[in-house]
Amino acid sequence: MASEVFFTDMRTGIGDTLPDKLGRLIEKAGIGGMDLDRKFVAVKMHFGELGNLAYLRPGIPRTIAETARKMGGIPFLTDTNTLYVGHRKNAPEHMDTANYNGFDRMSAGCQIIIADGLKGTDDVEVPIHGEYVETAKIGRAIFDAEVILTVTHFKCHELTGYGGALKNLAMGCASRRGKMEMHAAGKPSVDRDECVGCGTCAGQCAQSAISFSDRKAVIDTGRCVGCGRCIGSCLYDAISVENDQDAGVLNAKIVEYAMAAVRGKQNFHVTVMTDISPNCDCHAENDTPVIPDVGMLASFDPVALDKACIDLAMKQPPVMGGMLYEKCGGKVPEDMFARIHPTTRWQSTFEHAKKMGFGSADYVLVNVK
Repeated sequence: MASEVFFTDMRTGIGDTLPDKLGRLIEKAGIGGMDLDRKFVAVKMHFGELGNLAYLRPGIPRTIAETARKMGGIPFLTDTNTLYVGHRKNAPEHMDTANYNGFDRMSAGCQIIIADGLKGTDDVEVPIHGEYVETAKIGRAIFDAEVILTVTHFKCHELTGYGGALKNLAMGCASRRGKMEMHAAGKPSVDRDECVGCGTCAGQCAQSAISFSDRKAVIDTGRCVGCGRCIGSCLYDAISVENDQDAGVLNAKIVEYAMAAVRGKQNFHVTVMTDISPNCDCHAENDTPVIPDVGMLASFDPVALDKACIDLAMKQPPVMGGMLYEKCGGKVPEDMFARIHPTTRWQSTFEHAKKMGFGSADYVLVNVK
């Protein structure tokens, strides 16, 4: 059965604003039918890496948070800590980055909570019994919320082809060990040049898998269960895990984690197609947008929402001077995501969602003025 996806463009006249249009969009999409009274509402978004300027402006999530509050909900903006080395790998740095990028209590209209705690280790295992994931590791604050509203910046992605609502739910709601489970089938490794031999990681390992040689940590991969606690505890970014899986497997795990993130929760999703960058907002750089601004979309079905965004993106001409323009000479390519990142295959996301019975790639696009 086709899902409804509601769409509005980015045009505004005098006396109108984009937040006003967003308010009309989510109203038409049916957010008012949700029961938010006295319920904790996780407004899940990406605050942008330090230096990146393609992330969504605070006025977008503020509109969502204010709507939730008017409906009696207790909203909070949230994200989880990153697996990679950057400025969002622990809660204090993550909050500093969010504040620097313009997100605080006043601009966002609600408090900000980093969902998986101080070091990215505060999570809850959600049984999913998927093809690849037995239990998804979801940030505790998101797990504890009764409602999840995603606000997603649509973009291209170097591993998954595109980044949309499903990735925001999956990678964005997972703790650091959850992110590791999606990214890799392997175990963490130690960069001996960065390790100072402080022993913090060994104190976090429940499997006694970490020993020391020449004052450097060594991980026994036979004992290691891949929980990622050592990554979260290392203050020197000396422990990491390499991406070692086929892109199709990553996309399948993203579907299963997205299912876990919304399990037992009311959920509603908004995606904004502006400043569509060639890479994830996790990059410090964002580059010239690859296509023009398209619009804002909303749906109760994140699978249909992602497919609608992809279909709309595919129709757009490349922006002159951008990466896509350089790759295809200004012509509209058959598959913009494959042209930008040839090793990715975004279609596998929808194949696995269909297999898991999650959402629908079939949709009806409803225009909202």
